[in-house]
Amino acid sequence: MKILSIALLVVLAVFLVLFVTLIGRRRLAQRTTTVVPVPPRPIQTPGDVRFGPVEAVYVSTTLHGDWLARVGAHGLGDRSHAAVTVHGSGSGHGGGSGHDGGQSGVLIERDGADDLWVPVETIRSAGLAPGMAGKYVGTDGLVVLTWAVPEADGVAPALVDTGLRTRRAEDRGGLVDAVHHLLAATQQAQQAQQAQQYPEQQYPHQQEAR
Repeated sequence: MKILSIALLVVLAVFLVLFVTLIGRRRLAQRTTTVVPVPPRPIQTPGDVRFGPVEAVYVSTTLHGDWLARVGAHGLGDRSHAAVTVHGSGSGHGGGSGHDGGQSGVLIERDGADDLWVPVETIRSAGLAPGMAGKYVGTDGLVVLTWAVPEADGVAPALVDTGLRTRRAEDRGGLVDAVHHLLAATQQAQQAQQAQQYPEQQYPHQQEAR
């Protein structure tokens, strides 16, 4: 009888922990739904693979600059195993799309959660950090992508930080470098396009001479 009572107390304690956790996650999701828009859906035609896929743990997404402010909305706070791939446009540039329709960005395919597509035009930076909400590893063990979730359903754009823990330590630097190269190629492509559209802005002294 005593053993049965102990077992019932253990079951009740586990139930209460799960109930409190579930309620906490629901409240967190409700609080951040009006702060962070629905992220872009993964596209059907990503560009050429520039890096990966690499195995990683999707740690969480937080509001930029506050790595304790986990975003619970839209499944962004759900920790999961993932495969991370950096895609570049098929034309060889880093712009939003190539001649073949491929688009540039970072694809995070998550187990048990919705996949996440981070378009290159939304990415602000990529770097290493010791930890964030949900995971602290120290010694710059996390890859952190800072990006702006685009406006959707009347919710203003939101700047967030997404943390990834690659399974192999050597993949962290490779992932960061691949994103940096993608950003650099995108900037070059945009500058080249602007030069073609507004050539007079490139050589203003020639316009004055005329």
